[in-house]
Amino acid sequence: MTSPANSDSNQLIIALSKGRIFDETAPLLAAAGIEPEEEPGSSRKLIVGTNLDDVKLLVVRASDVPTYVQYGAADLGVAGKDVLLEHGGAGLYEPLDLKIAKCRLMVAGHADPAEAPPVEGRLRIATKYVNTTRRYYAERGEQVEIIKLYGSMELAPLVGLAHRIVDVVDTGNTLKANGLEPREHIMEISSRLIVNKASMKMKHARIKELIRRIGDAVTD
Repeated sequence: MTSPANSDSNQLIIALSKGRIFDETAPLLAAAGIEPEEEPGSSRKLIVGTNLDDVKLLVVRASDVPTYVQYGAADLGVAGKDVLLEHGGAGLYEPLDLKIAKCRLMVAGHADPAEAPPVEGRLRIATKYVNTTRRYYAERGEQVEIIKLYGSMELAPLVGLAHRIVDVVDTGNTLKANGLEPREHIMEISSRLIVNKASMKMKHARIKELIRRIGDAVTD
């Protein structure tokens, strides 16, 4: 268990990422009485103050949120379940499904297999979700080759790099625009509130109250 770097018992640090997750988290924080002094999307600051002197926001990459919380640089954070599955969840509590930033983790492939470029060897999957993809196919008893990519996943089946991809899908419009279609549904994804385990002990009353207020604001 990693102790919080901000050991001040009266201060809370919350790690968030820009974009959709922040936009959909902001009303939940507001319901808990927390409002940022600046809009992270239009500010270059990576540490953003709030209307409360003892609450600050860390603005980090979505994939880094669990790491900042695990190692105690932040007491709490908001991360997608897809990111948490890749991270592994060490040193974290996951007390709330915020039911925001919803999407699906899917296997997708060429909409017309006859037009797909040939790919030699065993089934090859391109994804940034390497650990989750490996577990998914292992549970199915399938041996696959996994290629890690960081973006533009849809390109892989079009140029013969991989047979299929594993990625998050919202509307499916990007897949369709690139001649791909969903093949298998792995799981539903939403964003979760996560808490550093040491912070939960050291700042228990404060964090429990924040969890309660945010939980009251979460709607189905």
